[in-house]
Amino acid sequence: MERHRQYILYILIGFSLSATLLWANKLEAKNFLVVIDAGHGGHDPGAVGKFSKEKNINLNVALKLGKLIEKNCTDVDIVYTRRKDVFIPLARRAEIANNAKADLFISIHTNALANNKTMRGASTWTLGLAKSDANLAVAQRENSVILYENDYKTRYAGFNPNSAESYIIFEFMQDKYMSQSVHLASLVQKELHNTCKRADRGVHQAGFLVLKASAMPSILVELGFISTPVEEQYLNSEAGTTSLANGIYRAFLTYKQEQEVRLKKDDKKETPQTQVTTKGEIVFKVQILASSRALDSNNKLLKGVKDVDCYRENNLYKYTYGSSTDYNRILRIKRSISAKFKDAFVIAFKNGKKMDIQEAIKEFENRNKK
Repeated sequence: MERHRQYILYILIGFSLSATLLWANKLEAKNFLVVIDAGHGGHDPGAVGKFSKEKNINLNVALKLGKLIEKNCTDVDIVYTRRKDVFIPLARRAEIANNAKADLFISIHTNALANNKTMRGASTWTLGLAKSDANLAVAQRENSVILYENDYKTRYAGFNPNSAESYIIFEFMQDKYMSQSVHLASLVQKELHNTCKRADRGVHQAGFLVLKASAMPSILVELGFISTPVEEQYLNSEAGTTSLANGIYRAFLTYKQEQEVRLKKDDKKETPQTQVTTKGEIVFKVQILASSRALDSNNKLLKGVKDVDCYRENNLYKYTYGSSTDYNRILRIKRSISAKFKDAFVIAFKNGKKMDIQEAIKEFENRNKK
């Protein structure tokens, strides 16, 4: 009986270790992830034109944008807040992005103006305090979607989308992703104007609830005015939606490429020789190979990689590349050399001693939640 219990225990431990390793591998394999949010949906039509509804325009462009990224960016994963005509609560949209640990959030909308049939053009928005009544009006219209939710007073802590006083909360907000969001918004606006030939209505800030709750660089795009007949025709045309999706895609591609260049520069600065840590800090490294003998820096097994460190374990010389207290950064370093070392993996040290990688990851995540 005792032996039987031990056997079952070994099986359970094996399953547990396998699941943990699969989870860790999934983390290490994480691509750049963008969440595409098609505004409104279901019983919330958004702005309504003479013959069309905003929710359908938004979804059409969102899906076309996603297809462009899927086709041309194999290192990018996409999560849609919706892929069909369904209602998604505003808070849930941000929750989807946060749970996915997205690198970017792009919310797609269509503008409207009451009693105005001539207004044209596209605009791009980031989180902030509206500096004009016109900007406030845009935020109020987009935030009014919460009125379709039965528990909106509780869920949004008494926020009233139609009350200007409610927006005072955005005056004191500090968005650590603001500079990245504004930069992406500027890139999008440039493409919408230059590539899509849209009238340029600029980059603005306003108190959008969907952006407030998103823990990553986030923008909201207003494609055009459904309230203007000529614009409504364009927004519902194959040529128009294709052009708009392509413009946003081109801006996304520029933003992503700039991020990659910046990260490569940061990674080069962060070598084993320059990493300075304090007692008790966890240091992550990328192990690239192991050898039964010591290798010189020019050994062909190192494939020309410089700034390699070495430690000994079980009579083996184990070589590592990169060093950081930031687990996410070390994952990027691992990806940067994956072409040369396909079997490379992340290890961790604490106070100079190697530690269990899963415990290290959990400690890192717990520390960053505080």
